[in-house]
Amino acid sequence: MLDQETIRQFREDGITVVRGCLSEKQLDACHEVFAWNVANPGPNNYRALDGTSLATHIDNANPNSKAKLDALVQELPFARIFQQLWGSEHVWYFAEEIFAKEGGKSGRGPFHQDTANLPWAGTHWGNAWISFHRLPAANSLQVVRGSWNGIEYDGASFADPGDPTDPLHDDGVLPRLPHIDRDLAKDPDAWDLVSFDVTPGDVVFLHPRSIHGGAHVDAQTPDRHTLVLRFFGDDATFRELPRTNPKHARNGFLFREEMAKLNQGEPFRSPIFQQIA
Repeated sequence: MLDQETIRQFREDGITVVRGCLSEKQLDACHEVFAWNVANPGPNNYRALDGTSLATHIDNANPNSKAKLDALVQELPFARIFQQLWGSEHVWYFAEEIFAKEGGKSGRGPFHQDTANLPWAGTHWGNAWISFHRLPAANSLQVVRGSWNGIEYDGASFADPGDPTDPLHDDGVLPRLPHIDRDLAKDPDAWDLVSFDVTPGDVVFLHPRSIHGGAHVDAQTPDRHTLVLRFFGDDATFRELPRTNPKHARNGFLFREEMAKLNQGEPFRSPIFQQIA
């Protein structure tokens, strides 16, 4: 059972950590899938920042590892954890995201909200962020406290390493992302950031509508390998995205055929997503 402070942190701050969440066996199973995905990139492998200071191996929803991940999540404790974090009877598994920063040279992952490029709405969304390295808070995931329940911003295109606010949709409807790094450089207290140091086996849980970004790696913390598993619950609905960016128009860039079958405001359900509770 989770304690009330852990539940409060997730529901109010949009982020919490569960210490010792995964056993050594479970962590090894997660790392095996992570390593396979890195060695066998899928069609959503992201390479736009290669050659820049932000170069990071990023991959999403690799169809070639879906069977492995569908089996893996059955062996992990995330169904009961999300039931408690959300107060949801049911839990479904969405897909994975892979991050690999290496050599102490990759800068921070730009601040963003996942809901800017994925057609998600509702309170019952959650990412389980699993690091295979010991990380101090300064090199870990960072979230703007409470932002999951605040303004919905345009997405980040991640196409311009010099401007992390370069808009994804740029349709004039959603406000442009604030330049959080620039604000913090002027005033370290400009934004209320939450971050946790982690030891392998700890898992950070966040609401994906939170404004979040991954901190840099450096000489003291040169590598950061992360497996993110995404889940949703009873209060999860389909939300049409703007149609100005062809890659993301209406349905987002993942599971596009399945998303095309859903209508605005409908429960977020599809046979492709495995129910685990």
